[in-house]
Amino acid sequence: MSRPALAALALIGSALASAPGLAQDHSGPGHDHGAKVPPREAAPPAPAQPQVDDGEDTAPQSGGNEISPGPTMETPPPPEAGSGPPRAADAIWGADVMAAERHREHAAHGDFPVLWVQADRLEAQVRDGADGYLWDLQVYYGGPTSRFWFKSEGEGAFGEKIEQAEVQVLWSGAVAPYWDLQLGLRQDIAGPDTTHAVIGVQGLAPYMFEVDAALFISHRGDVTARVEAEIDQRITQRLILQPRVEAGFSLQDIPQLGIGAGLDKVELGLRLRYEITREFAPYIGVEQSWRVGGSADYARAAGEKTRATSFVAGLRFWF
Repeated sequence: MSRPALAALALIGSALASAPGLAQDHSGPGHDHGAKVPPREAAPPAPAQPQVDDGEDTAPQSGGNEISPGPTMETPPPPEAGSGPPRAADAIWGADVMAAERHREHAAHGDFPVLWVQADRLEAQVRDGADGYLWDLQVYYGGPTSRFWFKSEGEGAFGEKIEQAEVQVLWSGAVAPYWDLQLGLRQDIAGPDTTHAVIGVQGLAPYMFEVDAALFISHRGDVTARVEAEIDQRITQRLILQPRVEAGFSLQDIPQLGIGAGLDKVELGLRLRYEITREFAPYIGVEQSWRVGGSADYARAAGEKTRATSFVAGLRFWF
């Protein structure tokens, strides 16, 4: 082939290589050279920017995005609505039928009688001298706002006569949240036979102190009072430390009972119980008691001690 012919062939090959439709794809094997390039999606509209109230008129313009007035308001209640009797259902179903239904409704929400028994302290006491025992029982039956209570306390020394014992029968009515007013009678069943009228309060004071306070007026006219307070300090879910304080007062000297006017006695106790179940808990503890004032004088005259320390072990249960 002659040189002019070779030059012509070189020019034709160069022209073919530079043509766009015939250019080689160098993107690698496996690519579909015949695939169409998808069109780009349109960009989403920019979020609407909150409008700042700059004092200018922002009323919707005619032809713009106007604010919908919302659904049509319902028809307002008629003026006579609520003007009927408070128990209008009685006029339809009858007062007797509705009274029975209301009673059943209240019972379903906790307003039903309950019998509750608790031995708060049922213990043996190891003292410096004659060892003794003590009981403190409480029972009530009734609803949440009105109940009948039975209480009994007593103590003595093993092998000897009961030193002190009493029972109380009380009506209790709720007078404030967590507080009941209690009225009734107390009968001393050890020592001089004495009957007392009782007025007291029992409830839960702030910071979870359980308080039981009562004023006693004996059939002889003697006025005495007693205040008890205790609080549960939960160490674990089952181990509970219970500090307790009790104080007795008298308005006058009562020689036959060995009580002097003023502060009669003070007891401080500390009991640690373990709740095997919530209803059943053995405990141990220590209690210190003092006879003070005129009562201490009566105790000395009778050859008794004016202070005593007792190590206690007992049982607390309820059902």
